[in-house]
Amino acid sequence: MNSEIQTYNDKQTAVDKEIYNLLATTIDRELTEAESKIWHAHPVWFLNGNPIVGYSKQKAGVRLMFWSGADFEEAELNVIGKKFKDASIFYTNLAEIEENNLKRWLQKSREIQWDYKNIVKRKGQLDRL
Repeated sequence: MNSEIQTYNDKQTAVDKEIYNLLATTIDRELTEAESKIWHAHPVWFLNGNPIVGYSKQKAGVRLMFWSGADFEEAELNVIGKKFKDASIFYTNLAEIEENNLKRWLQKSREIQWDYKNIVKRKGQLDRL
């Protein structure tokens, strides 16, 4: 696990730390080619400079977000906005994480991507990769 991400995880509550560590180790194992770092104060994984998946703490719990998740066609993932293509799921305890779902979503995150890397250059226009 990236040392920055491990440090981030270690600073969390015991329950959140368990969730974060499981998410991080699963993401690292499934997206071996991804670069990971703390980005905008949260752990995020990138493929070729494009953000793919990350997590953060919010009121509803730990939010696992897939930048292109709206196109995964997965009922468990919530699509909130229309402008961007992200989708999320919230966890409040470790038992809620279905690892088979997580692995499937990570595979889809590799195959289904929108070009967030160049969104500023394209003045907010998202293109499918």
